Amino acid sequence: SMMQGYANSLLGLYDMFAGGFFSQASIFALGIMPYISASIIIQLLGAVVPYFQRLQKEGEEGRKKIIQLTRYGTVLIASLQAIGMSVFLSSQTTNVGPVVPNANFVFYFVTILTMVTGVIFVMWLGEQISDHGIGNGISLIIMVGIISRAPSVFRSQLVQIQNGLSNPLENIFLLLLMFGITLTVVAVTTGVRKIPVQYAKRVVGNKQYGGQATHIPLKILTAGVMPIIFAQALMFIPSTIASFFPQGNGFGDWLQRVFAPTHIVYSLFFAFLIVIFTYFYTAIAFNPIDVADGMKKNGGFIPGVRPGKSTSDYIDNILTRVTLPASVFLALIAVFPTFLSAYFNVDYSLASFYGGTSLLIIVGVALDTLQQIESHLLMRHYDGFLKS
Repeated sequence: SMMQGYANSLLGLYDMFAGGFFSQASIFALGIMPYISASIIIQLLGAVVPYFQRLQKEGEEGRKKIIQLTRYGTVLIASLQAIGMSVFLSSQTTNVGPVVPNANFVFYFVTILTMVTGVIFVMWLGEQISDHGIGNGISLIIMVGIISRAPSVFRSQLVQIQNGLSNPLENIFLLLLMFGITLTVVAVTTGVRKIPVQYAKRVVGNKQYGGQATHIPLKILTAGVMPIIFAQALMFIPSTIASFFPQGNGFGDWLQRVFAPTHIVYSLFFAFLIVIFTYFYTAIAFNPIDVADGMKKNGGFIPGVRPGKSTSDYIDNILTRVTLPASVFLALIAVFPTFLSAYFNVDYSLASFYGGTSLLIIVGVALDTLQQIESHLLMRHYDGFLKS
């Protein structure tokens, strides 16, 4: 019950990634979030630190080293978060007394050890799914964790309809709205801007290479869900600062009021941060200079554009134009659950399935898994055809 007040907060976001285990303070309370944080940090370092840039270019050996560093980072972040979680639990009180009656050394040691072990197990499980299953194991764990909350949320909504507390027509409209938003998210997630590429003919011995026309598929939403996660983490800094001021302080009360999730200033600033982070993360995830250099080495060129810097500038210009509507769409999807909860009196646990991080992760992971399943089916069919 203590966690109910944190539903629309950074802790609520954390609980979503943990599949609800954080609110239950279970062994897997930290979920897979430390691994995600470590992966993001390593990815950001790869854009600015030469050592990590070299690792990214060293092929399989570099990839193994990055995975090893990510594991170390996961354990470190999990340890810090477990310490914070144990201190947080020991400081909380309820109507019947403190949450932790005797917060001694044994409590802190066992809590930290248990939570870190839970993170290591979930990380290992995700890697096993990736190696021996279909799809990205970590992403699948996150998606299943989010979907696991759906039955209880929709069941409680059904109980409200049966008790006459909710209008059935409104719920039918909300169901159609969810269907429409999901279709839109799927369309934007799978959307690409194709840049035509032509490869020059090369003759090696008696064989001719190249000469074919292809394209570079620029994803409309290259950044994915990361801008929302970054922006949501920053949006709770003002409320954290406000908590340091005494009750009745003018500045502290103003911060709490303006940066409450239901305030219009909060939504506008949140949307602005998402737009900024979409451009930032797109620049990290997709490097036009590397693409242009790779095309030049392989004899590829964009018709009407000179190879080299002109090609990278051309790709960068298209990427910038594509990113603007994508960032605005991402901002609208992110603030929509809050808007639905505040102005249409929809419970936030239900509204979160109408957009935001939850819907983007579910759609993105589901599409990626379906594509991998399709490629496996095509490969198996091809093998079977050869054997027959």
